[in-house]
Amino acid sequence: MSEISLIGKKIGMTREFYKTGQSVPVTVVKMEKARVIQLIDEEKRGYKAIQVGFGKIKASKLSKSMKGFFSKKNTEPKKILKEFRVKDLTNYKEGNEFGLEIFKDTKFVDIRSKTIGKGFAGVMKRYNFAGLRATHGVSVSHRSHGSTGQRQDPGKVFKGKKMAGHMGDKLRTIQNIEIIKTDSNNDLLYLKGSIPGSKNSEVLIKKSVKNIKKLSIAEKIEIMEKQKKIPEKKKK
Repeated sequence: MSEISLIGKKIGMTREFYKTGQSVPVTVVKMEKARVIQLIDEEKRGYKAIQVGFGKIKASKLSKSMKGFFSKKNTEPKKILKEFRVKDLTNYKEGNEFGLEIFKDTKFVDIRSKTIGKGFAGVMKRYNFAGLRATHGVSVSHRSHGSTGQRQDPGKVFKGKKMAGHMGDKLRTIQNIEIIKTDSNNDLLYLKGSIPGSKNSEVLIKKSVKNIKKLSIAEKIEIMEKQKKIPEKKKK
């Protein structure tokens, strides 16, 4: 199940307290149950994968082709369809549902979501430019980016030049975010720190790709408590 991702909705931020009194900021994500819509064979597409559906949608909002697709699969319509490549299809069946249990023994996850859109922004806000001088002949262009091109040669603006434009509203991935705790009764996932996106934005969560050897906060606290007990025994 580690090959599959889940989609959740960012609810907001709060904090978690440990026995030591340590306060940890957490982001709360409401997870959706995923349903296997269809299995994709290697003979048909050249790879093994499963198609998974998330969220509810009214039948009136579906196109005729999608209505026919879901009725053929004998399943209720889903708002989002995602494909996940898997090594073995025998572990999955059409109609199977899974949720937070796939992250049962997982400490760290990767997050992918869309950042908050900031609209049209200048270079000082977008790229942290210093701006022009406030004196010595600079007039009404203190926050501008300065020259954009060269002189006669090559006489053009290169692609990728940092200029004013649309800021934010882009898909971003953050790796190795720690799972502080899970609430399976309410389908809630508590993640350490902040994640991209505004409230109610969709968040794709999957098991971390990188092999992480670092300790979680709970493990660090356990080690600290053990170290405190060691000198007490020596004194006796």
